[in-house]
Amino acid sequence: MFLDPRDLIVTFGTIGLFAIVFAESGLFFGFFLPGDSLLFTAGLFASQGTLSLPLILVGCFVAAVAGDQVGYLFGKRVGPALFRRPDSRFFRQEYVERAQRFFEKYGAKTIVLARFVPIVRTFAPILAGVGKMPYRTFVLFNVVGGLLWAVGVTLLGYALGEMIPDIDRYLLPIIALIILISFIPIGVEWLKSRRQRASAVDIAHHRVEGGDGGDRVRHD
Repeated sequence: MFLDPRDLIVTFGTIGLFAIVFAESGLFFGFFLPGDSLLFTAGLFASQGTLSLPLILVGCFVAAVAGDQVGYLFGKRVGPALFRRPDSRFFRQEYVERAQRFFEKYGAKTIVLARFVPIVRTFAPILAGVGKMPYRTFVLFNVVGGLLWAVGVTLLGYALGEMIPDIDRYLLPIIALIILISFIPIGVEWLKSRRQRASAVDIAHHRVEGGDGGDRVRHD
């Protein structure tokens, strides 16, 4: 599996775990990193005694909040350049547009909700900085979102690891399920956007046809 969470934790350890959570939370090039599945796997490892649960709970929470803070400051200072950045192999303007749609729909609550949506999670704090969201408002939602996401998902992995014997046998399908669930909001937004565009095209088409018909009547 691409960027297998188990391999990342085994290879880079606790410090690497914190670094990945930090990067995926607010550095625009970290959007491809596995956030949800990494936290879940870290909790699972903690249930087996491989990692210290208190340490990873505190560390992941701090890393998540700090990552968003850096993303906000980046957006406030140099973020507008993102809207002019050309598409590349790892960057697409559609990533920024997805986060924009979440902001338009949920406002400041996006900072909390986006924590559970891959890609949007990375770009949300940057767009908050670009849009000059009041700093105190951002900090409040950032702390709440970081707590719910970093602590909540990690504890979920820990709890399942405690309840289900030899759960590591099922880790790959569980991670695949987590990834699938986390991408559902993106799929829903994509479908809504596609329907809206199709509706707009139909309306424009009918208007054009109506205008042509009116011209023909007047001409006759």
